[in-house]
Amino acid sequence: MWQQILPGIRIKIFMTVVLGILYPLAITGISQMLFPHQANGSLVTVGGKVVGSELIGQNFAKPEYFQPRPSAAGNDGYDPTASGGSNYGPTSQKLVDRVKASIDKFRKDNPDYTGPIPADLVTASGSGLDPDISPDSAAAQTARVAKARGVSADQLSKLVAQFTEAPDLGLLGEPRVNVLKLNLALDEQFPRQ
Repeated sequence: MWQQILPGIRIKIFMTVVLGILYPLAITGISQMLFPHQANGSLVTVGGKVVGSELIGQNFAKPEYFQPRPSAAGNDGYDPTASGGSNYGPTSQKLVDRVKASIDKFRKDNPDYTGPIPADLVTASGSGLDPDISPDSAAAQTARVAKARGVSADQLSKLVAQFTEAPDLGLLGEPRVNVLKLNLALDEQFPRQ
């Protein structure tokens, strides 16, 4: 009987060491050597202090900042420990009410904008933590931010264009603007009045 059980125990111990310890350590080491920024969470630092991650959206509520997509992550949104969408279906009255509230808030905060509101400004992403908005969403907010900062909308449009990322490999995804990077550039180039 032990002749049949011992090989199984040895294989289990061997595979546990190889796949549970050695492989994760090797992959972590390779990642740290080849992609240290990404392996450490794509953290963004300003003056030696971590202010966020390129990969996780955060709330910017003040009028002098570009605002991200709404978030359904956590009770107050933007909670990285509670990532997830609202899971409301297209016929859900709660979803309709939330989108209407987002539209009303956008219209109130951006009275100078008269065009159609980009969908990503009133709908949450699947994770609730999308760090990016579309270039149209940034353009829709440009007049408000320019007025709050005391600069021209053209200056901000150029900044938005500078921070607009093309689709990955030229074809995967859509053009996008990272809200955190854009707002940090705002603080650097056009300090608040």
